[in-house]
Amino acid sequence: MTAVTTLVLVGARLTVLLLGVTITYYSVAAYRRTGAQYLRSAAIGFAIMTFGVLIEGVLFEVAGFDLQIVHIVESVAIGLGFLVLLVSLRQ
Repeated sequence: MTAVTTLVLVGARLTVLLLGVTITYYSVAAYRRTGAQYLRSAAIGFAIMTFGVLIEGVLFEVAGFDLQIVHIVESVAIGLGFLVLLVSLRQ
C-alpha cells in the first residue's frame, strides 16, 4: 500500500473506533441510568462492533495479517454485533 492510502485507512479506522467507543459509552450510561435490558444488549452489540474495528487494525498494522483476513475478522465481529443489536430491539 502507498503511504497516503495507509494514512487514510488508519485515520478512517481511528475515527470509526473513536465513534464506536463513544456510542458504547453512552449506551452503557443509558443502561445504568434506566436499567433497561435492551440498552444493555445494545451496548454489548456496539462494543462487539467496536472491538471488530480495533482488532482489524491491530491484526493488520501490528501483526501483519493479510488485508483480506482482517476484513473477514472485522465482518464477523460486525455481523455478530448487528445480531446482538437485533436481539436488543426485539426485547
